[in-house]
Amino acid sequence: MRKHVVMKILLAVVLLCIFLPMAVVTLWSVTERWPWPALLPESYSLRTVRELLFGSAKLPHILGSSIALALVVAALGTVIGILTARATELYAFRGRALVRFGAFLPLLVPGTVFAMGIQITLIRLGLSDTLAGVVIVHLVAAVPYCITIMTDVTAAVGARLEEQAMVLGASPVRSFFEVTLPALLPGILSSMSMGFILSYSQYFTTLMVGGGRIKTIALVLVPYIQSGDRALSAVYSVSFVGSALLVFFMFEGVICLIRKRGAMV
Repeated sequence: MRKHVVMKILLAVVLLCIFLPMAVVTLWSVTERWPWPALLPESYSLRTVRELLFGSAKLPHILGSSIALALVVAALGTVIGILTARATELYAFRGRALVRFGAFLPLLVPGTVFAMGIQITLIRLGLSDTLAGVVIVHLVAAVPYCITIMTDVTAAVGARLEEQAMVLGASPVRSFFEVTLPALLPGILSSMSMGFILSYSQYFTTLMVGGGRIKTIALVLVPYIQSGDRALSAVYSVSFVGSALLVFFMFEGVICLIRKRGAMV
């Protein structure tokens, strides 16, 4: 009983640490004047909302392109994670340990060094200042996490159910999609979420490789934070977090829909 109460208190503290800063940032986004040490703003204004929706900021377009870019990176990273995890966990071959180690190499290189090095490579390949180049650099940053998540889930699921389905007459492709894939859905959701947020929050690599031509919400948010305009930076922050949460809820909804259809079948 005491342990249950402690868990509830810890959960309440965690939720407070998450939602209290969000409430303050949301309040800042509609604030005109908030001098210290006043607990509440002295005046409110919707100038930031009008600027973002109808001014030169073009927030809806930036959010749409940023979400689309991050979803592409999340999907590609998860597919690579699934294939790599199945290869290293379900099959024995020479160099398997080297493949596992290679998956973590991007994490060992500092972000600045990596961005400068890959920019030179992409310039030689003609992919600098292009959307494809930005996708590649985001994918390199996301793939290690996707592989780690899918490796753990694949090791937990194993291959026994898939083998039993093939013994009963199902083809390998059908066994994977109808037996293994539903069991991997929680890991796929986690991998997609991690890949999405890593791509969605990339700033320096997007600036270096995209050359300022490929604009994302993170690329636009940072200069406003540095400018000292708290109202504009706050409304951008709310848009950033809100759009990310919306995508996460979409992921959860898709997974629930797939599970319901599987239960009906």
